[in-house]
Amino acid sequence: MPDLSEPAFSSGHQGACAIVNRTRGAPLAGHVRVCRSFGSRLRGLMMRRRLGSEQGALLVMSTTSRIDSAIHMLFVFFPLAVFWLDEDGVVVSRCLAKPWRLFYAPQRPARYVLEVAQARIDSAAVGDRLALDAAGAAR
Repeated sequence: MPDLSEPAFSSGHQGACAIVNRTRGAPLAGHVRVCRSFGSRLRGLMMRRRLGSEQGALLVMSTTSRIDSAIHMLFVFFPLAVFWLDEDGVVVSRCLAKPWRLFYAPQRPARYVLEVAQARIDSAAVGDRLALDAAGAAR
């Protein structure tokens, strides 16, 4: 039976938050929209013409999976740095996703997909632990 409860990593975070790389002790993105519903995850960053260097989206999946955490880049007009995270916020895969590509999937099962500006691709590596900071998004 799949685990439908949300892990502590994102539990209680609503709206927007900041993402911090705990392994490196450095901020990754200052204003990331948390997307829990199917519709908000499907939309992600589609139809936007640009993305600020501190902006992004965190897609919260209901289960840990390679297929369920796959993304598309249809109607996304700019490249994105994409990080797939496990239940504990550890990066399990990453890539630079190009506009209009049909399918990107992680190397290992993931519970979260973090989509941020392409310039942030070197801000986290596989194995780094990330954290959400609700207070950081309000600054």
